[in-house]
Amino acid sequence: MEAKRQPVIWLQGAGCTGCSVSIMNSVSPSIKNLLLDEVVPGSFLQFVFHPTIMAASGELSIEVMLDTQRKREGSYILVMEGSIPTAKGGIFATVGEEKEKPVTILSRFINLARGALAIIAVGSCATFGGIPAARPNPTGSRGVKDVLEEEKIDVPFINIPGCPPHPDWFVGTVAHILLYGLMGEDDLDELNRPRVFYGQLIHENCPRRPYFDEGKFARQLGEEGCLYELGCKGPFTYSDCPLRHWNGGVNWVIGAGSPCLGCTEPSFPDITGPFYEKISDWKKLRPPLK
Repeated sequence: MEAKRQPVIWLQGAGCTGCSVSIMNSVSPSIKNLLLDEVVPGSFLQFVFHPTIMAASGELSIEVMLDTQRKREGSYILVMEGSIPTAKGGIFATVGEEKEKPVTILSRFINLARGALAIIAVGSCATFGGIPAARPNPTGSRGVKDVLEEEKIDVPFINIPGCPPHPDWFVGTVAHILLYGLMGEDDLDELNRPRVFYGQLIHENCPRRPYFDEGKFARQLGEEGCLYELGCKGPFTYSDCPLRHWNGGVNWVIGAGSPCLGCTEPSFPDITGPFYEKISDWKKLRPPLK
C-alpha cells in the first residue's frame, strides 16, 4: 500500500526564522526523518514550499506552491511562521511577484488559507503577533487568528506559540492530524493551543516551586530560590517546558538559571516585559497567579 503524502505549504512572514531552526533541531524524529521518512506509519509530510529548506527558488518555487494550491485544494496544511504585516497593504513582507509587482504575505496567506485543510500558526509571532507586533507596531503586524477573523475565513487553525516553539510541539501536532484527523475542541484550549503541550502552568511543574511556596526568592541571578522577583513569568505561562526540556532533553530556561519570559502567552512581549523585572500588575496577565 502506497504511503500517503500530506502536502505542507510553509509561509514565513515577519520573524527571525527561529521557529524553522528550532523544528530542524528535532531529535525524535530527526529533521531527516521528518523530511524524508514516514512521520507516522503510512504517512509522509511533503514540504512543497518552505523558504528555508527547499531546493527551488524564484519563479519555480512559487509555481510549485500555486500548483499545489490548485491541485490539492482542501487537502494541504498551511503553516504560517512569523506575523502578518497588514499596514500599507502589507508591503512590509512579500513573497514572489505577479506581473512584476511584489505579492504580499498578507495576500498569499489569505488566498492559501481559503483552500487549506487546516492552518498551523507556528511561533509567538504567527499566533499572537509576537515581537513584530510589539508597540508601536508600525508594520501593523498581526497573528493568524486576527487575519482569519477579519477576512471571515472559517478554516480550522491551531496555535503553537513559543519564541521559538519546541520541535515536539509541532511534530506532535502534525502526527496527531495524520493519525486521528484534525484536533477538536477538547484537544485545544481557549487560545487554540494543543492541551497536551500547553495544558499546565510552568509554575505547576517548576522544580523551584517549593521555594515559591516557602517565600524564598532569589534576589540576583545565580542565587537559590524562586525567580519570581527577578521577572519569572512561570506563574502565568502555559507550556510543558519543565517536563520536556530542550536541546534533546538536556536543559531548559529555568534549569539554566534564567527566569521564564512567558513567550507562549498573548501578553508576550509588551506586557511580560521588561523581562527581568517583577510583574507589578499581574492581573493584566492570563491566568491569575496561583
